Amino acid sequence: MPPAVETLGLTRRFGSLTAVSELSLSVAVGSIFGLLGPNGAGKTTTIKMLTTMLPPSAGKARVYGFDIARQTVEVRRSIGYVSQMLSADGGLTGYENLLLFARLYGIPQRQRRERILEALEFMGLSESANVLVRNYSGGMIRRLEIAQSMMHRPAVLFLDEPTVGLDPVARHAVWAHLRGLRDQFGTTILMTTHDMEEADELCETIAIMNLSRAVAIGSPATLKAQVGPQANLDDVFIHYAGGSIEYGGNYRDTAQMRRTASRLS
Repeated sequence: MPPAVETLGLTRRFGSLTAVSELSLSVAVGSIFGLLGPNGAGKTTTIKMLTTMLPPSAGKARVYGFDIARQTVEVRRSIGYVSQMLSADGGLTGYENLLLFARLYGIPQRQRRERILEALEFMGLSESANVLVRNYSGGMIRRLEIAQSMMHRPAVLFLDEPTVGLDPVARHAVWAHLRGLRDQFGTTILMTTHDMEEADELCETIAIMNLSRAVAIGSPATLKAQVGPQANLDDVFIHYAGGSIEYGGNYRDTAQMRRTASRLS
């Protein structure tokens, strides 16, 4: 079976700056794949190229068999994307938000109600369907956003920091629902995260990026064994990324992270 996502020498330059350099990776169908790395490593730029928001400067990539440069419409029909930016409307109920996305995705009218109710039940939001989203907790908002991205039943789901700003209970609830998407629907998930516990718990394979390149790719267990018999994923990150685990980045990176944490708190 061909991979759900495959990149070959994928590169993105911004003038003299190379944000992603010759990235080659393969994401198996029905797996959860994690992109780890400090801010500025190239994770978000990679996601933007794979979701067709940015054209690559060089190299190739295919998502669900479609070329990201030549078959952008087909790629977009095959994917869901949940960014750190707020995508749910606080002035609408959970049901109304999903109805809006069902219309945007072109789901036939006769199928919309059933699809929405299924999504609400699957994400544990049935009892809150008619509550304004401004009254949702951070974890509920994130689950609603995942439900929105899955309304058209995409083959591949991209997530940018899915649990940043959530408390431990909400984080574990989101993890359970992501596993459910993979197990029940066979959804392939590619996610970025700074949370080493999250990567260890969820991801079959991770790629650690640093200074625009993938410096290590493998299962969490394999990478830990390579670093040392008692190594945890924090140790792996420090070994390959060459520094401590922190958000770092510039003013814009820090502001974005804090805005995301604030709106989910």
